[in-house]
Amino acid sequence: MLHKYRKTALIEAEQFDGTQTMMVKYGIFAHPEAHYFMDKPLYTLKTKEGDMQVKPYDYIATGVDGEHWAIDKNIFERTYKRVD
Repeated sequence: MLHKYRKTALIEAEQFDGTQTMMVKYGIFAHPEAHYFMDKPLYTLKTKEGDMQVKPYDYIATGVDGEHWAIDKNIFERTYKRVD
């Protein structure tokens, strides 16, 4: 039978702004060659599960064990509510 579940753990998150400061903080690297193929930058966040693409305005979440992952801005804003 299908059941509904709510997450009980709090996460910390901040919105990625594409700055060098945030790139260094989270180990994100940019792909400058992407500008030749696309009209926007391409960023990669290394996670425990492998590389993950992250866009400016996406959120970078930090879990209970210090791990990071990217969450699309629209999904984050529909799923999470700020509590501080």
